[in-house]
Amino acid sequence: MMYLKEGCSLLLKVHKPSIPFVLSTSPILGFNQENDQINKNTRTLTESDVLKRLRGEGDTFLALEYFKNVANSKSFKHTPLTYQMMIERLGQQHEMDGVQYLLQQMKLEGLDCPEDIFISVINSYTRAGAAEQALKTFYRIQDFGCKVTVRIYNHLLDALLSENRFHMINPVYNNMKKDGLEPNVYTYNILLKALCKNNRVDGAHKLLVEMSNKGCSPDVVSYTTIVSSLCKIGRVEEARKLALGFTPSVPVYNALISGFCNECHFREAFELMDEMVDKGLSPNVVTYTTVLNAMSDFGNFELSLAILGKMFVRGCSPNVQTFTCLIKGLSLKGKLYEALDVWNRLIRDGILPNVITYNTLLYSLCLLGNMSEALSVFSQMERYGCLPNLTTFSTLINGYAKSGDLLGASEIWNKMIMSGCSANVVVYTSMVDVLCRNFMFDRAYNMIEKMAMENCPPNTITFNTFIKHLCTSGRLDQAMQLLDEMEQYGCARNTTTYNELLGGLVKFNNFRVAYELVMDMEKKGVEFNVVTYNNMINGFCCAGMLEVALIFVGKMLVKGIKPDTFTFNIVINAYCKCGKVESAIKLLDTMSAVGRHPDSVTFSSLICGICESTGLDAASVYLHRMIDEGIFPNISIWNFLVRWLFSKIGYDTSMAYFNGVIDASLEEESFNFELKYESK
Repeated sequence: MMYLKEGCSLLLKVHKPSIPFVLSTSPILGFNQENDQINKNTRTLTESDVLKRLRGEGDTFLALEYFKNVANSKSFKHTPLTYQMMIERLGQQHEMDGVQYLLQQMKLEGLDCPEDIFISVINSYTRAGAAEQALKTFYRIQDFGCKVTVRIYNHLLDALLSENRFHMINPVYNNMKKDGLEPNVYTYNILLKALCKNNRVDGAHKLLVEMSNKGCSPDVVSYTTIVSSLCKIGRVEEARKLALGFTPSVPVYNALISGFCNECHFREAFELMDEMVDKGLSPNVVTYTTVLNAMSDFGNFELSLAILGKMFVRGCSPNVQTFTCLIKGLSLKGKLYEALDVWNRLIRDGILPNVITYNTLLYSLCLLGNMSEALSVFSQMERYGCLPNLTTFSTLINGYAKSGDLLGASEIWNKMIMSGCSANVVVYTSMVDVLCRNFMFDRAYNMIEKMAMENCPPNTITFNTFIKHLCTSGRLDQAMQLLDEMEQYGCARNTTTYNELLGGLVKFNNFRVAYELVMDMEKKGVEFNVVTYNNMINGFCCAGMLEVALIFVGKMLVKGIKPDTFTFNIVINAYCKCGKVESAIKLLDTMSAVGRHPDSVTFSSLICGICESTGLDAASVYLHRMIDEGIFPNISIWNFLVRWLFSKIGYDTSMAYFNGVIDASLEEESFNFELKYESK
């Protein structure tokens, strides 16, 4: 049974009616009474009265109706200020047709459009994400009787910058100079940001020099833009040297501290904080939160708490971002209860969490599989009026998917659709995952088809997730068929794709197809990693082809890929099974020499192999070594030894041997406990 509602349904969206903009000369139904009232108050209706009404009306549609009624009456003639107020109201609602109509209406009435109104128009286009339309309107500026100014150019340049339309910025700037207008500090700051965002930091640095040469002194924004951009691209030391020539300021120091933290140079970051204090600058909440966030990411929660304490001592109150960093740091360390304590303190202190804080805690809870607590936090989010976003829904659906809870994932899906959020490829992939975990492979395939229809095509991760589950459940033919279909959706096969298939083929002894896939990887130039080699080495070992497996070990080393513990375990087990115990023992020594730590699987293979080929005395050496290294034998080792001893030496001797081993283990544990106790 499926619980999903149709994604991205248009039926769930409420279409906002268009606002009628025409200013008619005839009375409007429903507003006759107000027209009469306006006419009666002809002498008392002033510009301030109209502005107050337009500003105070919460509904833009009603404000526009009032604006039209005033225009159609003889009680008041609209002024540039009332037009500006109405233009700003419409611009806030992205009603740009209405904005354009009012501009034309001003022109018809013979009213010149002052600088502030034209800036309001440009800002409205900026909010609507229509910078190109702002530029087109700017080219008609003289039609509206507006004189071009530096401020208008600055707002236009800022609009283009907000949409990263770098190719348009330079022509507009050149046009500004042709108009005989001198750029001011705001102009230069916009150009500096544009250059930095376009990865032209060196050009920005040159512009900074040019700016000073032309007598326009850079301000804090200018310096901070350059310094932060250098830090973002890893040129932190250069940024620090550059900052020495500036007047010290908190934003510049914050940019440098952030740069050093990103490079994990924490000592330098702390030195800068001390330097700030020495120069009479107080680190602010941004400074502390930056360092605290870096400490949390690094996993040093104790130092994060020390920084928080320092904040309080210096009278700097933490904000919601500070608490978010703490919650993130605690969660990454697995300290869930402590993270919830910080959360509760946040609420008690009257600091309302924002959507980022909620998403941070939800991510941590889902990562730890605590879905009941995650759902409780999500419910609190709704109660407090914090609107969930796509990240919120994606995090919860992924959490339910990882726990295999289809019902939980479907309920969040439905909430997401009802809220008007459209699923993205991450959410769809999580749904494919949970459907596969519930063996609903046909439904998962339908979900992939639905993604394509919803203009949200699956990506390589989606297919890798599907292929993994098909291989795990032994549906290798379907997995291979899905591999062929990836290209139809424009998805490239990557190393993970092949590894999932190789793992499944080796598991079910289909070595021929596995070898063909390896050849296909080489042909397509797909990179091999340690998992790829381990799959092939394991496959050949399982097939009794140890010599071929060792050839792949050699290829692995030639490629510069270091074998991991799993690689060693595969070969050690293969050596033991074919009686080459001495080679297995040598490999154990090599393993330790290259920094790979043997585990219970390593010793299990050795102990079983040595018992079969040499005897119990030789095997017991490695049993004791295993215990000495703090790796305690699991049930499979004991079962093997019991069966082997009983078959070789009988009950009484076997029991005496095991009692000796157990007593030695207990003595070792007791000794370790005493050492720990004495150290305390």
